[in-house]
Amino acid sequence: MEQLHSADWTQASWIGLGAYFVGCFTTGYYLIKMRSGQDIREIGSGSVGAKNVGRLMGWPGFMLTLIGDFFKGVFAVWAARHFTTDDRIVIIAMLAVVAGHVWPVQLLFRGGKGMATSLGVILIYDYHLAAAFLIFFGCAFALLRRTVLPGLFAFACLPFAMHYLEHNPAKTCGISLLAALVLIAHRRNLMDEFLHLLEPREMKPKPNRSKL
Repeated sequence: MEQLHSADWTQASWIGLGAYFVGCFTTGYYLIKMRSGQDIREIGSGSVGAKNVGRLMGWPGFMLTLIGDFFKGVFAVWAARHFTTDDRIVIIAMLAVVAGHVWPVQLLFRGGKGMATSLGVILIYDYHLAAAFLIFFGCAFALLRRTVLPGLFAFACLPFAMHYLEHNPAKTCGISLLAALVLIAHRRNLMDEFLHLLEPREMKPKPNRSKL
């Protein structure tokens, strides 16, 4: 019963630190650095994510970045579960690996936005959450025909899905913090997306069909 009330915080610190450093390996940054010696953060959108890397390296760069960032999230949660059965410590690892991607210490805390890494985290943490994400994303995408805003909407809905699946305050809090991390990292994108939605759509002129 004692284990339910207290955690091994020394173990939690080491696991959290390890997960953070796993997250710090920003795949896109090192791909571009090895290929051209350039800093991807000074090119294009300034993001180290798959989309910006894809602009320079095409689909191979896009896929390598996406896979690398996704699986470091998978690895961090898998490794945490290997070393502990305390779900609270696993949640710390989840948050730490995403924080490492968004704020990597070796890049002076200028990293990515954590979408792919967070998806890897939720898939290995609870595949039901991953399924819920796909449902929320699919519904929003069908309405908006865009990708960024539906993805952020799906993340914002995950705490409610977690509460519905398991009435566990610690898990719901952990997923809420994860969603908040992703939304904070995308705060500029959120503003841009909302402004885009508010823009009046241009009316295309009707073709002149006057008879000759």
